[in-house]
Amino acid sequence: LLQVPPRKTFAAAREETEQVIIGALENLFKNTNVNPKDIGILVVNSSMFNPTPSLSAMVVNTFKLRSNVRSFNLGGMGCSAGVIAIDLAKDLLHVHKNTYALVVSTENITYNIYAGDNRSMMVSNCLFRVGGAAILLSNKPRDRRRSKYELVHTVRTHTGADDKSFRCVQQGDDENGKTGVSLSKDITDVAGRTVKKNIATLGPLILPLSEKLLFFVTFMGKKLFKDKIKHYYVPDFKLAIDHFCIHAGGKAVIDVLEKNLGLAPIDVEASRSTLHRFGNTSSSSIWYELAYIEAKG
Repeated sequence: LLQVPPRKTFAAAREETEQVIIGALENLFKNTNVNPKDIGILVVNSSMFNPTPSLSAMVVNTFKLRSNVRSFNLGGMGCSAGVIAIDLAKDLLHVHKNTYALVVSTENITYNIYAGDNRSMMVSNCLFRVGGAAILLSNKPRDRRRSKYELVHTVRTHTGADDKSFRCVQQGDDENGKTGVSLSKDITDVAGRTVKKNIATLGPLILPLSEKLLFFVTFMGKKLFKDKIKHYYVPDFKLAIDHFCIHAGGKAVIDVLEKNLGLAPIDVEASRSTLHRFGNTSSSSIWYELAYIEAKG
């Protein structure tokens, strides 16, 4: 994109994606001492750039994964796809025992740069940057001792049935026929409402009993006395969660989630620092935030 005019070719887009994915995987295999032929499940997600052969097939070919690998390629799922890929890998690991699952999250910038003058589409040029991450999951009993983390819960909330949610991030052509991604002004409101729904599902799984009771009492009170009780009780999630990785989607998105969840500036520091240093790296952003939290202890 530093060339004038920008080289927006298919070959340039493939070159970018291969550089990111292969680089991340080479580091992962080196750091974990895992043989690529031991990978039983592979999930690759890239929202906008989905060539044929697929990106997951490219990984299989480059690292010579075995022929019975369960390979999946997720497209068009935006910034949430990294967590969705983990959710899919988790479900597959429940079925297929004693194996490794590999998740690769990235987004292509070259193919999606917007060259028009529609302001809502120009925002994405200012916000999104190249990024990628590779994550290794295992259900092998012997890996319990050397694993960094244990995956306990994944909770998914889909508000796509609502038109505002469905249209808040949309790829399309402008009035001059130039393709770009339009970010709606409703995006912060949509993010806030969606996270509230998600947290309502997650809360009962992780919150202490005292917080559950307070929420239940205000919930019933609002049902009975609608005029007197204006808001539900917002549980103190810091009693159950030590660190927050809120997607670095943009300053306004971080602000609204910080407010809705009653978080302190320190709780969203990883998100703000990631956005400042790396921009919005789409589905890989939460892994950049996790790395920031690890580095700061």
